Amino acid sequence: MENQSFDVKRLDHHGLVAGVIADLGLIEFFNTSVGAGSGDVSTGVAIASMIVNGLGFTDRPLSLSPQFFEQVPVDLLFGDDLEPIS
Repeated sequence: MENQSFDVKRLDHHGLVAGVIADLGLIEFFNTSVGAGSGDVSTGVAIASMIVNGLGFTDRPLSLSPQFFEQVPVDLLFGDDLEPIS
């Protein structure tokens, strides 16, 4: 039998928050209302990531956002082929 390898990613409560954001259509709402933006990440995804970050790092400064997103599977939460900048 071949050895199988698994990649485990912890979503914790962030998966629930991202799911509610998706169910409410907030990403599309912000992209339509504000504009999709011109960068690699749309306005809606940026706002959704700020919401998830705010609920995950409530006692730490926003300057630590890169550290937060290094530990969170952003591709699963936001449905894009996104990777955190390290």
